[in-house]
Amino acid sequence: MDGVNSEAIKALVLAAGEGSRLRKYAKQKTLQHIAGVPLLGRILRRLKEAGINRVCIVIGYEGDEIQREIGENYAGLNITYITAQNWEKGNLHSFLAAKDVFKTNFILCMGDHIFDSQIVKNLINVNLNGAIALAVDRASYALDDTKVREQDGMILEIGKHINPSNCVDTGFFFCSPKIFSYAEMVVKQGASELADCIRLAAQNGDAQVLDVSGHYWVDIDTKKDLKRAKRLLAEHSQKKRGASDFVAHYVNRPIENAIVCRISDSRITPNQITILTNVLAYLVTALFLFGHLLIGAILMFIVGVIDGLDGKLARIRGRTTKLGRMEHLFDLLFEFSWLIALAVFLSQSGGSLPLVVVTSSITFIAFYRFCYDQFSRTTGVSLDVYGRFERVFRRVAGRRNIYNIYILIGVLLGTPLYSLIGILFHSALTAVAYVSRAAIHMHAIDKKDQSSMLETKTLGHSLS
Repeated sequence: MDGVNSEAIKALVLAAGEGSRLRKYAKQKTLQHIAGVPLLGRILRRLKEAGINRVCIVIGYEGDEIQREIGENYAGLNITYITAQNWEKGNLHSFLAAKDVFKTNFILCMGDHIFDSQIVKNLINVNLNGAIALAVDRASYALDDTKVREQDGMILEIGKHINPSNCVDTGFFFCSPKIFSYAEMVVKQGASELADCIRLAAQNGDAQVLDVSGHYWVDIDTKKDLKRAKRLLAEHSQKKRGASDFVAHYVNRPIENAIVCRISDSRITPNQITILTNVLAYLVTALFLFGHLLIGAILMFIVGVIDGLDGKLARIRGRTTKLGRMEHLFDLLFEFSWLIALAVFLSQSGGSLPLVVVTSSITFIAFYRFCYDQFSRTTGVSLDVYGRFERVFRRVAGRRNIYNIYILIGVLLGTPLYSLIGILFHSALTAVAYVSRAAIHMHAIDKKDQSSMLETKTLGHSLS
């Protein structure tokens, strides 16, 4: 099934259960808000990210509430609902309620899981030889997880208490309509859980596995699970290329994640954080301008942390906008204002040298930022992660956080002018590194394109 069109695949979501352990937090578990978004809404968004456009949701307990809140085109999906008459008997009965709807292979997932959309993307591309393929995790174990024992890619046994086991059931499946036959068989035998259906398929050599270890997922059953889900969402709200410099990666990132977890369910908006960031940033500018260097230098690091919150909060709530990309331009503006303000203050006693140094630094910074952005627009890949050298160099490349360290050390030692000189040399080195590496990579791309064109032309001549 390599290269399968994911838009042709439908998904089945089981959301009929009561979720009694979370009833004190939400009347219907799948409607429990996590970071401002209903749990079921998060599932649907991840399915949409995976390329799925059509979803069938099996409802039961408080089904009318689900239909009212989710509707029929949540996240741009085409959503239909099926009411399971015997949902209280177990999820196998909810599953069978959809047996007349699915005539081709489909994705199956539970209505109470937070997950990485890559799990579904990988499942869709499985070469499904039997009735079902189960996504399993070898790295994440919990006492109440459904255990799986597999060998050579096939399930041998599945259940809560099997021993030994070598992976766990994540709750995500790629199914053939054939799986409904196994479901009907085990229901006649008195079974009520989906695991019983999979066990029968496994006994017939009809159940395979896909290892998705390393991709996050959480089965939401308890308040502890809710906290873990928010923590995972915060950790994965980082931009795809990740934090760049070592300060952002090792210091700011864990602090930002902790704060985002705290405020994700509050009424605080990303725009409010952006405004706060800029107010504090220009307060730093004023402090430098009037000679309050130590307070300004400390406040710079606080601004650095707060500045990372608005984007993460927007991503965790699924409310990113194209307008939000303009934020980086305003960040660059206040970064430059810090250097200029510090240079202006120092020039009052040190002459024009601080202004010359800062002007040169700003020139280098603007140049390599343009080079960096141009490379990303041209190749579609950030220069930070394009090659091995870049992935290492980005930890020490010229960034605001690195320059803040120069300024703080210089202020503490009483030599702020040397801070500006250090920034000048660091920005010049970064400019040389970025320009040379971008040129090398883009030259290699040009050669590859020319080679492909030559091969195509040669093939055309030979065919003619």
